[in-house]
Amino acid sequence: MTARHDVLEKDSRDRREPAATRRTFLRGIAGAGAAVSLGSQAAWADGEIGFWAKDLGPDQLIHMYTTIQRIRWFERTCADKMLTEPNYRGYNHFYVGQEAVAAGVSAALKNTGGIMEADLVYSTHRPSGHAIAKGVDVRKMAAEYEFKATGLNKGYAGEMHIADKSVGFMGADGMIGPGPVIATGSAFAIRARGSKQVVVNYGGDGTYATPHFHSTLNNAALLKLPFIYVLENNLYHQYAHYSYSCPMKDIAVAAKTYGIPGVVVDGQDVVQVYNAAKEAVERARAGEGPTLIEAKTYRYYNHWGAPGAKPGELGAFGYDPLAITSFRPERELRAWMSRDPVDISRSTLIAWKVFDRAKADAIEAAAKQEMIDAFAWADKQPTAKPEDGLKHVFVEGEVAARQFG
Repeated sequence: MTARHDVLEKDSRDRREPAATRRTFLRGIAGAGAAVSLGSQAAWADGEIGFWAKDLGPDQLIHMYTTIQRIRWFERTCADKMLTEPNYRGYNHFYVGQEAVAAGVSAALKNTGGIMEADLVYSTHRPSGHAIAKGVDVRKMAAEYEFKATGLNKGYAGEMHIADKSVGFMGADGMIGPGPVIATGSAFAIRARGSKQVVVNYGGDGTYATPHFHSTLNNAALLKLPFIYVLENNLYHQYAHYSYSCPMKDIAVAAKTYGIPGVVVDGQDVVQVYNAAKEAVERARAGEGPTLIEAKTYRYYNHWGAPGAKPGELGAFGYDPLAITSFRPERELRAWMSRDPVDISRSTLIAWKVFDRAKADAIEAAAKQEMIDAFAWADKQPTAKPEDGLKHVFVEGEVAARQFG
């Protein structure tokens, strides 16, 4: 125990300067975010929509706010079940805190028409927000998360591999890195057949250090593919700050190497995310090639599960046994929670007179009840049978269950 303590102390001393840099970085983000939010409110209040929400009507703005709330309450319901129900089977990597990214990006996409018409999205091991924003059925998602036979993917996927081609949600990927390579394959197929679809790939800050990140951008740039890489920089890949694997403050700077746009956005502000995504989508549809969007955001729970969280309360604080020690300061988490995407969207739309507080409260209450009902439905569904895991291995027939004999 003493030896481990000495190692951790030495590690802390060795990394003191990067830690100071991170504090400076966070203060800068907080200040920039406040300016962004105030700027967007002022633009609408003065009657000049300008760049902010320039083509969004009240219904679309309300839809984005509703999407944020639906993602939030799907995830919070999952967390509460994980904390209170011993038999809950879900294996969750929570997206809470990052909702504005998925909501803003999907608002700029075509989400209907199936895989031959809809824009396509490739997700990560933290897929709830991306899936809900794209239009995936939340009841079937809830059932799939508990490996139910009537779930979205018949209990085969769990959380990290859900997919729904009917809305162009091509699937989540439990591996860090390979997703964008598959996504650019779809983008190449789209260009080859001449459709106007666009492919979006989500990745975390940890993907920068993978070869897939760089080969993807390189090939997408060379071939001018209709591809958008949305990098959700929530500061930590698992339990390590991204500065330990990336030499730049802004990962979007990497786009310069490949001669494509690299855009940094405040991932807590859904309107700013939408504006960046809309421009990238228009560029891709016009045949002008890919864009890298880095959304500065934060996750309120730990890498996996809900250690440190309490039922009915938002966020996870304190020690995470999987991280050996507390891997982030509590003040950092609370600072980001003070710039919550739900609160920013709500206050902005109230300031813009899109809705009033009563309407905002009603939307949240409806989202919460929808998710309670979705999980109640999922609880009643039959659990997938172990032997069903041997189906669909081959195009026809089943694998013999020899190991059960």
